[in-house]
Amino acid sequence: MSLNIEQETKVDLAFDAEMLAYKVIMFVLEHEKFPYAAEINLTLLDNAGIQERNKKYRNLDKPTDVLSFPLLCYGQAGDFSMLEDDYESNFNPDTGEALLGDILLSTERMKEQAKEYGHSERREFAFLLVHSMLHLLGYDHVTPQEAAVMEKKQDEILEAMKIPRE
Repeated sequence: MSLNIEQETKVDLAFDAEMLAYKVIMFVLEHEKFPYAAEINLTLLDNAGIQERNKKYRNLDKPTDVLSFPLLCYGQAGDFSMLEDDYESNFNPDTGEALLGDILLSTERMKEQAKEYGHSERREFAFLLVHSMLHLLGYDHVTPQEAAVMEKKQDEILEAMKIPRE
């Protein structure tokens, strides 16, 4: 797996963000039985940086915690059987890795939410990555049914990783 991490803001955390990101992303890929090596880009931003992207890509002029930009299209969430049908579009020709997409995460908003929800920054960071990875694997939460599936998966993954709500 290739995890490209870019820090557009000073990241002052009590845990190793790069190591945790790698661990969480690998765990999600294994949990969801993603059958390929993957390429993911993670950008760590402050609230101003993510607000700028939220406005540009979603027409919402406010900061958010995380934005996910999947590069693959799935017939059904978690069904990876059709990815090789368009190998040239779905895989990096140099590495053979599936191009999953980009995650933009506001470490500033993550810290705020950790305080709001009364748990650690480590837990909130992991949660946001799990949430985003599920989006990159085709899951969404637009309908109540989709939300129920995604929330169950999030809880299962964080519990299996021993990163529960505190």
